[in-house]
Amino acid sequence: MAEIESRKTDLGLNPKPIDSADLLSEIIAQIKDTGNQYREDSLKFFIYNTLPGTTSAASVKAKFLKEIILGEEKVEEITPEFAFELLSHMKGGPSIEVLLDLALSDDASVSAPAADVLKTQVFLYDADTARLEAAYKAGNAVAKDILESYAKAEFFTKLPDVAEKIEVVTYIAGVGDISTDLLSPGHQSHSRADRELHGKCMITPEAQQEIVALQAQHPDKKVMLVAEKGTMGVGSSRMSGVNNVALWAGEQASPYVPFINIAPVVAGTNGIAPIFLTTVDVTGGIGLDLKNWVKKVDADGNTVTDENGDPVLEEAYSVATGTVLTIDTKAKKLYNGDKELVDVSSAFTPQKMEFMKAGGSYAVTFGKKLQTFAAETLGVQAPAVYALAKEVSHEGQGLTAVEKIFNRNAVGVASDAPLHAGSDVRVKVNIVGSQDTTGPMTCQELEAMAASTISTSVDGAFQSGCHTASVWDNKAKANTPKLMAFMNAFGVITARDPKGVYHSMTDVIHKVLNDITVDDRAIIIGGDSHTRMSKGVAFGADSGTVAIALATGESAMPIPESVKVTFKGEMAQHMDFRDVVHATQAQMLKQFGGENVFQGRIIEVHIGTLMADQAFTFTDWSAEMKAKASICISNDETLIKSIELAKSRIQIMIDKGMDNEAGMLAGLIKLADERIAGIKSGEQPALAPDDNAKYYAEVVIDLDAIAEPMIADPDVNNEDVSKRYTHDVIRPVSYYDGKPVDLGFVGSCMVHKGDMQIIAQMLRNLEKQNGTVSFKAPLVVAPPTYNIVDELKAEGDWEVLEKYSGFVFDDANPKGAARTKYENILYLERPGCNLCMGNQEKAEPGDTVIATSTRLFQGRVVADSAEKKGESLLGSTPLVVLSTVLGRFPTIEEYKAAVEGIDLTKFTPPEEAMTNKFSQAIPAQRID
Repeated sequence: MAEIESRKTDLGLNPKPIDSADLLSEIIAQIKDTGNQYREDSLKFFIYNTLPGTTSAASVKAKFLKEIILGEEKVEEITPEFAFELLSHMKGGPSIEVLLDLALSDDASVSAPAADVLKTQVFLYDADTARLEAAYKAGNAVAKDILESYAKAEFFTKLPDVAEKIEVVTYIAGVGDISTDLLSPGHQSHSRADRELHGKCMITPEAQQEIVALQAQHPDKKVMLVAEKGTMGVGSSRMSGVNNVALWAGEQASPYVPFINIAPVVAGTNGIAPIFLTTVDVTGGIGLDLKNWVKKVDADGNTVTDENGDPVLEEAYSVATGTVLTIDTKAKKLYNGDKELVDVSSAFTPQKMEFMKAGGSYAVTFGKKLQTFAAETLGVQAPAVYALAKEVSHEGQGLTAVEKIFNRNAVGVASDAPLHAGSDVRVKVNIVGSQDTTGPMTCQELEAMAASTISTSVDGAFQSGCHTASVWDNKAKANTPKLMAFMNAFGVITARDPKGVYHSMTDVIHKVLNDITVDDRAIIIGGDSHTRMSKGVAFGADSGTVAIALATGESAMPIPESVKVTFKGEMAQHMDFRDVVHATQAQMLKQFGGENVFQGRIIEVHIGTLMADQAFTFTDWSAEMKAKASICISNDETLIKSIELAKSRIQIMIDKGMDNEAGMLAGLIKLADERIAGIKSGEQPALAPDDNAKYYAEVVIDLDAIAEPMIADPDVNNEDVSKRYTHDVIRPVSYYDGKPVDLGFVGSCMVHKGDMQIIAQMLRNLEKQNGTVSFKAPLVVAPPTYNIVDELKAEGDWEVLEKYSGFVFDDANPKGAARTKYENILYLERPGCNLCMGNQEKAEPGDTVIATSTRLFQGRVVADSAEKKGESLLGSTPLVVLSTVLGRFPTIEEYKAAVEGIDLTKFTPPEEAMTNKFSQAIPAQRID
């Protein structure tokens, strides 16, 4: 009661949804006490405010409803009929157990209505289906009736169809790319599991009220959030971003489940970012590619450019806030009145229409499995209720690397022909990662879909603590142990041991996933946009997609098109591989007249001899290139070395006591040995595309043209607002000509062990040149993993870093509060994301930061001050270190002198073509 009053008075919020069995038991006791002063409120809490699924409260609720149905308890306000309705909204877990108890009982008065409810449910697991199967085989007529309904997928076919006409009213949420950080800010990550509270942080309070005003003005229409002249949902993969949009502009999923909304409508001039679009699908929402701004052309059909050489855009039609539009889901077009504006068929594929009808992609995934089970149990052919998997095959056409991976991992494919881009299939997921700011929502999703243990088909899964590693404050103390306990019990390897056996680690999730991926043909799903492994193909995902991968070991997705990236020339001695990464983006945009051919596609980078740790710098950055994912093509020798390194790091995890009862980590080492054996024997060489594979585009990067360190610039003062805070402005260091630097940051997932060694080498050099080292700007260094710290200690480099540090992290006494001011010293921070996240540590407002990070979002690493916009410019490790020593950007001469003799991350393009000779045969056996 005190918490309810506090939330209402201090925050203007409703009571928190109930997930505790103890609390709900107390509420039920008050309901039974007809004279209790709180009985009316308790009834409301029981009916409308209890979380479904596998929460402990759901178990208590289901049991009490069963007692009401059986007449063992009597509650005037909850009739047996209403009790069945409440059970139907509880989604799975304890409610299914209760419904099966009733349906399979001898009492026809309860078995028939229980069966009717069960026919609408899809979240059944092995224990549930095993009970149905056993009852059917024992001759139970009700079980047969339920199975026959499941075999026809009546839980789906009897749902209402998607409305043919959907009227929307537009709301411009921002001009230019809209990052998920605007919809769900990183610094509010601690509140994501409290959906009503977290909803208060979307965009601004003013924007929220403008959306409410539009809804009041247009009560029969949906508010459609628009990224004007940009892409909606770029950057981090956040279910919380879509949750917030749905909370303000969607519809309630169930009247009996609080603050879980679905079916938002979002749009962007350049469409929806791939990961965000997947998240929209989870909620059964709609994501439109508006194309309402187009390149201006002259009389000869040539693109008109501005003084910077960028294409000039002109408005094809207006979507200004308050514009009423009609989405025709049958014609798959967008209209303003009777005027057709644009074809939006990509938003209404058969698969996406199913998600909308079912209320989200989860229900479709589980529904397909349930239908298959029922049909097999009955020994009948399942009717074709769902859209068939889209299977695209071009005879005589080779396969790209991603096409080969999808062919190998495809599940339930009808055709024997190889699958090409455009196919839409279910695939086995090998590795799954969950990070700590989205992890609490993944737990909620798992509870909501009634999952209690990880799928046995998942090879490896890891729960990190990296996003909240910087500061062990009260928010972290409240959320992290609870998260780790849940995931550990679920069967996931966790960075923190709930039993306290091994030292808690804050390793960056992407680096751990890169280490536990031991097969270049694997599919990886991770709860962060930088899930971009340099072995296999990895897809950053929202918390819900992570949950479905953990629970089922599968994911459904289309095979994307690929863009091939190769290199020519030679890296200059003073260049770092990070400069090659930035130059790739710049050269690609130049080659294609400003069109980002990477967006929404797979970047197939022919990296050759660069090991996985270093190659990750490229694949990681591909998130900023707006790519769907990326794949590194390595030669056999390099791949073996990378897998051996991964094995050694997995073994360290085992030695620390991190393996679980199922022996997941030991299983990964076994898989690694098998993969190495396959490469050495020649039977299963390193993954490579066919020599006649078809690409959307091919990009050749000229290493000879990279003469200076390359900077990714947020361009905060660009007159065109839509061009600020993108990752497309890449400039050489000479452009900055002594520009002051207020803070430097080396860390996050973009660095590897070599970067830490480079810092140590630079400090030795500077000491030798000047007798000592002093910093004119603060330098924050956060190693990616504890393994790397241990290796640096063993090799002597950590000693050098400590020598010049004014602060060294102490796990025994971690920081309890984030810094607000920095001294001109080296801060040697705990492994983790640190400044890159912006949810704990930040630079001082208005600072100019030079960082190895990946984020240019407004306010992420550094907020604006009243006098100056904060800017986070991104560059290589040696450039960051030298800039903090000088307090400004160096000249090219200063830079060359500072890195002379230092072993920077080198890269030599492979001399041979990294392809296989085409064969029409499927490259690997598909999964049955």
